[in-house]
Amino acid sequence: MNHRSLPGTLAVAALLVPLLPAGGAHGQSYPARAVRVIVPQTPGGASDALARIIGQQVSDAWGQPVLVDNRPGAGGNIGSELVAKANPDGYTWLLGFVGTHAINPGLYKGLAWDPVKSFTPLATLASVPFVVAVNAQLPVKSVADLVALARAKPGEVRFGSAGNGTVNHLLGPMLGSAAKVQFTHIPYKGAAGAITDTLSGQVQFTFTSMPSVVGHLKAGSLRAIAVTSGRRAELLKDVPTIAESGFPGFDVTPWFGLLGPAGVARETVAKINGDIGRLLAVRETMDRFAAQGAEPLVTTPEQFAKIIARDVALWARIVKETGATVD
Repeated sequence: MNHRSLPGTLAVAALLVPLLPAGGAHGQSYPARAVRVIVPQTPGGASDALARIIGQQVSDAWGQPVLVDNRPGAGGNIGSELVAKANPDGYTWLLGFVGTHAINPGLYKGLAWDPVKSFTPLATLASVPFVVAVNAQLPVKSVADLVALARAKPGEVRFGSAGNGTVNHLLGPMLGSAAKVQFTHIPYKGAAGAITDTLSGQVQFTFTSMPSVVGHLKAGSLRAIAVTSGRRAELLKDVPTIAESGFPGFDVTPWFGLLGPAGVARETVAKINGDIGRLLAVRETMDRFAAQGAEPLVTTPEQFAKIIARDVALWARIVKETGATVD
C-alpha cells in the first residue's frame, strides 16, 4: 500500500518560484504588526517545534513578533475552528498538518469548518516521517520482532497515540492490517503522554513524529525500529523503513504547513508564501529542521491546495478501511 503524502518533485521545483511582487496598499503595508500562529496541539510535538522555528525566522526577517499560541483539543479541531473564524487579514495563521486537514474531516461529523473552503493555504513547511519507537528495555529490535511479540501475546502489546483518529493512531491499525496482527491502542491527550508512558513501559511502543522523540532516541531511552516514510530519514540513516521491514509500499510522510482563514488577500498570500519559501532555503533553517528530522517542503499556494484536496480523499479511505473512530 502506498500512502505517499506528496509528490517528491514539488519541494525541489517550487524552490525556484520567485516571490510575486506585492500589489496594492494592503500588500505593501503587510506586515504591520504581530502575527499569531495557532498550534492546535500541545507543546512538544512536531507542529509546535516547527511553528517555533519558522516563527523565529519570520520574526527576524520581518521585524515583527510572531507569537506561537497552543490551542489543543478535539484532535486539533478547536485550534482549526479558531483560525477558520478569524479575521482574514493575514495576521492569524494555523500550523496545520495531515491530521487536522485530511484525517479529521473523515472522522468527525458536523465540523464547524471545511478543510478546503474555510481556509487559505499560505505555505507548506516540511514533511516529517514518523518513527516506530519502542521502550528501550523491550526485547524488540525490528518490526519483525514487534509483530512476533504481538502474535505471541495477543492483546498484550499496547501502543500509545496522541489521541483517537490522529496519524499516530491510524498508523497502528495500518501496520496491524499489513502484518495481520492486532495491537491494542491506548489514546492520550497529545503525543507527550504517549511518549511518557512508552518511556515508563506502560505501553510498549508508539508511532510519533521525529521532532517529538529525537531527544529520547539520542539519549537511548527509546529505540527506533523503523520509520514510516518510503525512504530512510536523514537523521536516522541506520533505521530501516517499514517498507524495508517486510511491508513493501508502506509510505506515510505527513506534511505540515501554514493556513489562514478563507479570504486572505492574494498579495498578502504571495508575501507570506514567497518569504517563507526563501527562509526554508536558508542553511540555518534547513539545519534546524534537520535536527528535528524534518525536511523543508516548499510549494506554491495552489500546489498546497491540491495536496490538501488529494489527502482529504486519501485519508477518508484509510479511515474507512481501518474502521477508526474517535469514540
